[in-house]
Amino acid sequence: MTLGTGGVSHSFLAFPATPATARPVDPPPPPPTQAPERPPPPQRHEEAAPPSPLGRNRFALALWLSVAVGLPIFVAALLQLDPAALEAMSPGVWLLGALVVVGETRPLIASKRYGQGGVTPSTAFTFAVMFIWGPAPAIVLHGIASLLADAVDRKEWWKRIFNLSQYSACLAAAWLSLAVWGWQASPTQPHALSAGDLGPMVLSWTVYFVLNNGVVSLVVALRNGSSFWEVFYEDFGYQVFSNVAVLVFSPLVALVATTSPLWLPLVVPPMFAIYATTGMALDREHQANHDALTRLPNRKYLRERLEQALAERPADECVALFLLDLDRFKEVNDTLGHRTGDLLLQHVSERLLDAVRPDDVVARLGGDEFAVLLPTIPDHATALEVAERIRGALDAAFELDGMLLEPEASIGVALAPWHGGDVESLLRCADIAMYVAKEERCGIETYSPDRDRHSTGRLGLLGALRRAIDEGELELHYQPKVSLGRGTVTGVEALVRWRHPTRGLVLPDDFVPLAESSGLMHKLTASVVDEALAQAAQWWDRGLKVPVAVNVSARDLHGAGLARTVSEGLTRHRLPAEAIRLELTERILMAEPARVADSLAELDRLGVRMSLDDFGTGYSSLVLLQRLPVSEIKVDRSFVSRMAVSSEDVTIVRSIIDLAHALGIDAVAEGVESDASWDTLCALGCDSAQGWYVARPMTADAMTEWLVRHPAGRVAGRAGHLAAADGI
Repeated sequence: MTLGTGGVSHSFLAFPATPATARPVDPPPPPPTQAPERPPPPQRHEEAAPPSPLGRNRFALALWLSVAVGLPIFVAALLQLDPAALEAMSPGVWLLGALVVVGETRPLIASKRYGQGGVTPSTAFTFAVMFIWGPAPAIVLHGIASLLADAVDRKEWWKRIFNLSQYSACLAAAWLSLAVWGWQASPTQPHALSAGDLGPMVLSWTVYFVLNNGVVSLVVALRNGSSFWEVFYEDFGYQVFSNVAVLVFSPLVALVATTSPLWLPLVVPPMFAIYATTGMALDREHQANHDALTRLPNRKYLRERLEQALAERPADECVALFLLDLDRFKEVNDTLGHRTGDLLLQHVSERLLDAVRPDDVVARLGGDEFAVLLPTIPDHATALEVAERIRGALDAAFELDGMLLEPEASIGVALAPWHGGDVESLLRCADIAMYVAKEERCGIETYSPDRDRHSTGRLGLLGALRRAIDEGELELHYQPKVSLGRGTVTGVEALVRWRHPTRGLVLPDDFVPLAESSGLMHKLTASVVDEALAQAAQWWDRGLKVPVAVNVSARDLHGAGLARTVSEGLTRHRLPAEAIRLELTERILMAEPARVADSLAELDRLGVRMSLDDFGTGYSSLVLLQRLPVSEIKVDRSFVSRMAVSSEDVTIVRSIIDLAHALGIDAVAEGVESDASWDTLCALGCDSAQGWYVARPMTADAMTEWLVRHPAGRVAGRAGHLAAADGI
């Protein structure tokens, strides 16, 4: 076994380690004596402690001790091969030497599961040379083959020395076991094989395997802070099998070489047959682990690599998993056909590969869903940088069949150990984060337990919310809307609050999304509508005839349930339809216009007016606005709040107001909190305003007092607004 990319399972930094017969590869340099500090990511559940300085020193000592032992052995073997020794050896040794080089540089790759280096047959020819001519030519030939292979791979100089030293030390130990048994062989006195040689051969193989695997396991265990025996026995069965499969070939090669060097070329055809067989096995495994369209790894392969990355994660590193979904990909398939959709997926896969490191894994999970695995990443900030790079790579337009397509991507990020330590947990957390990113249209989202609809805490909160609705723990606060031109009160908006027995007053952002995702939204909306109409009835009885606005969700508009709830509530409280107004967000209309159209039409037949909330943050269609019974547009507070510092936002607000008036719709500005905003909106011709400048949200009793202070429904100018706000 050696350290590096030709590995079986043992992790050394980002690379697995190999079995004894595998291709020698990249041991990393000793780490610094002190690891740099990194800020922890959010939602951290456990702290992965970095290895102690003593542990790092032990790792460096074990690494360079192998060089200190193995390199002198190679030099000593080289010095023993004087001209007399070279002349004495049979010409067959040079053919075996060529086979050592070929076997070292061309590994037999039977499975990508155990690293890209595969299993090298060079050890079989090296042992054949050692059995016949002793350790010196075997160590020198294998060392030269290792140096040539590392040079082809352009490895750094210290990596070449390490691989050379490790081979030399292991082969010297194997020869020592033969010598203890009484084996004698040298370039000038070749060994003649006999049936009694099988015992010492098996001993030499065992010593070679145990020493090689043990040294590498020790170095890896010191580097990762893990158990030596856990590393040693990881994939132990495969390591033993690969060693036996290669080493048992060495006596046959030795017998052929001692019989006549002319017979050695007969070894080549079986080698080619083995190469062909392993190639076919690799093709079959590739098909089982890769997507046929994009040639990317599939879900099965991703799970295997993720499991390996979690098992080999260094103590001071984390594993990052991204799940990525293309937004509106279905529109491409439906509009342009599946052929164009397939071409787009292929181009997306190419850009994803270009945006990550060679050791990272890009997989296609199905449809337009991809995954990116970063086996080692320093911290949360670095993971977000990679996610931004991936999203940036997909921002540029794709030119397909003469058309420019600009698909957007939503990326969910999960990190080990903070969001989970196993495959299922990380996949689940990344999937949740991806759907949050898609719903919020924020592009990239890191997993947060607070947004997890299925976490234990949220499930407990869901049960409490159901009880709160039944037991009347919900209460409504109200905020007035005022006409900018006349100063009259044009309505009040009902804002639901949860008076939790232990958490106090809970705002809607903390429980409404939970109700929407659980099927409890219909019950919550029905409760809010009934309480709002009951309060409106009290106001109308006192002559305070202001409409009450209630927010509704997409789930409320699926079917005729909302229209029935509103109709029954109006009848029960003996109110006209103008006593209530329903507010729905722009995204609801754009997400499923066909599903909500019937419900909106039924509400319109009842005479209920509707308001389009948060306008400007979605992608509304003018045709859709004309067709749907919307009587009011509410300009989102994000534009209103920035008008004092941004001329662009003033332009946006003016455009929305002009659009509303052109469609015969009122414009209401949300989030008005200053004199400057009020004056600007008046100048722009906005119809009404709502915000802390007018009044903060207040309880029903406080809202009643506020309305009573304006019996004619009129707010007396700017001073009146400020006085009202100060009095709440």
